[in-house]
Amino acid sequence: MATILVCDDDREIVDAIEIYLIQEGYQVLKAYDGEQAIRILKEEEIHLLIIDVMMPKLDGIHATLKIREYSSLPIIILSAKSEDTDKILGLNIGADDYVTKPFNPLELVARVKSNLRRYTILGNLNPQKQSVYSVGGLRIDDETKEVTVDGERVRLTPIEYNILLLLVKNQGRVYSISQIYESIWNEEAIGADNTVAVHIRHIREKIEIDPKDPRYLKVVWGVGYKIERQG
Repeated sequence: MATILVCDDDREIVDAIEIYLIQEGYQVLKAYDGEQAIRILKEEEIHLLIIDVMMPKLDGIHATLKIREYSSLPIIILSAKSEDTDKILGLNIGADDYVTKPFNPLELVARVKSNLRRYTILGNLNPQKQSVYSVGGLRIDDETKEVTVDGERVRLTPIEYNILLLLVKNQGRVYSISQIYESIWNEEAIGADNTVAVHIRHIREKIEIDPKDPRYLKVVWGVGYKIERQG
């Protein structure tokens, strides 16, 4: 049973989310500010975090930044703001998904399932996936979910990991933004350009010595992205 941590200073919202998640069989822990969320994450085994942006003591943005220093668990950000710039900010700080308030609780539950599926069924809980993929100095162990570059471990979020795995497993093949989005998010790619671009940039920053002159993750202008085959 997956444990979900829900963090929002609006206790009614937290309680409402809890009801829907419990109905789906999840265990729910609750927090009401970023500091409390971080304490719980360090004390309990949490599989996914839902966190609001605007909160007292420590807001969702800064809490996510701190969490990403030591954890790659899936994070869904909640915010009353709907502008693209705010969505990009959430992704830039390491969140995996973004839901705008007011939201349909069933949509939120669907996103929880989707993120957990990527993090577990497609990864840690699938014992049959024991393949190692490599290109040049880049190596992915899909059994342990470990990514290394020239022997140095690289910490990726679940979304970043799955994008990189998709491209490395199919090195040399060019994937359009829509193809990447639909393969990873399992939904139609409407307005997906910024979302994919942000994650691609994060991956480059982590695996490339010079992200502006990438060795591995290449852009094919007007077409999409690929992992360059190494000779």
